[in-house]
Amino acid sequence: MLTRMPHFLLEHRHTAAECGAVFAAFNAFDSPLRGHSTTGACHYGDHRIWWEVEAATADDALARLPRYVAERTTASRVRAVEIP
Repeated sequence: MLTRMPHFLLEHRHTAAECGAVFAAFNAFDSPLRGHSTTGACHYGDHRIWWEVEAATADDALARLPRYVAERTTASRVRAVEIP
């Protein structure tokens, strides 16, 4: 039987003043999340970014982010649900 890798929703929050530093933090960090689109609300003044990732643990999921970003991010284990 194959075991599925857990999914995590990473929710990152920062202030408008920190926005540039958040994106710049990825420049010197080798992350599988770089170069891919994700969902963010910075353009609308709600400085949050979300990533959905597969990882063994929440700590493994957060390790895909630069420390500056990870320290301001929560990792929630999630799964698909069907709405009746």
